[in-house]
Amino acid sequence: MSSYGTHALAHLFGILAIILLLVWLLHFREGVDYDSDNGFRVFNVHPLMMFMGFIFLGGEAILSFQTIPSQRQTKKFFHMMLHLISIILGIVGLCAAFKFHNMMGFPNVYSLHSWIGIGTFCLSGLQWLVGFVTFMFPRAADRTRARVVPWHVAGGRALLFMAVCAAETGLMEKYGFLRAKSNLQPHQRESYLINFTGLAILLFGVFVDLSVSIRRNSV
Repeated sequence: MSSYGTHALAHLFGILAIILLLVWLLHFREGVDYDSDNGFRVFNVHPLMMFMGFIFLGGEAILSFQTIPSQRQTKKFFHMMLHLISIILGIVGLCAAFKFHNMMGFPNVYSLHSWIGIGTFCLSGLQWLVGFVTFMFPRAADRTRARVVPWHVAGGRALLFMAVCAAETGLMEKYGFLRAKSNLQPHQRESYLINFTGLAILLFGVFVDLSVSIRRNSV
């Protein structure tokens, strides 16, 4: 499969995941509203921002060097800006989760999902900061940049899969709560929708990574 095919499949599964997530949150759940008095509507901001903002835009930032037909400096600018926007939206998503827990009297940062998610988010912020200082401003020497690039690329790929892992554990955690509290059954439409959303997120991450791998191996 060519890199163009993997790009297309990455975009396809990313957009599909967003659509499935919106159907789930708007049709099966309570909707999305950060300022609502309904804690569940506040919580729904979390999965929306963490995937559509943090994971999807982060994946698109990784692909930007291959998908934007422009000079390398322009590609680099879009790469950094997409990651920055994804981090900002990720902050909104994290704030929504903490706000929901405080509204409902739930403990914070107790689950494996939250540990993976917050760890990934903090490391992503550090990755962005190191990348900005090394490659954009004040910009390191050529020799230093050449040494940092492989680690920067490898770190970005690892962080993408950590983010996908956080999303998958989050979906399963939410599904477990719904089964316990809302009597959601295994073969109901919403159960299938959650599973297909998780598969779309996983395949988005897979094809983003394949795009990078195929491109690097063909150079």
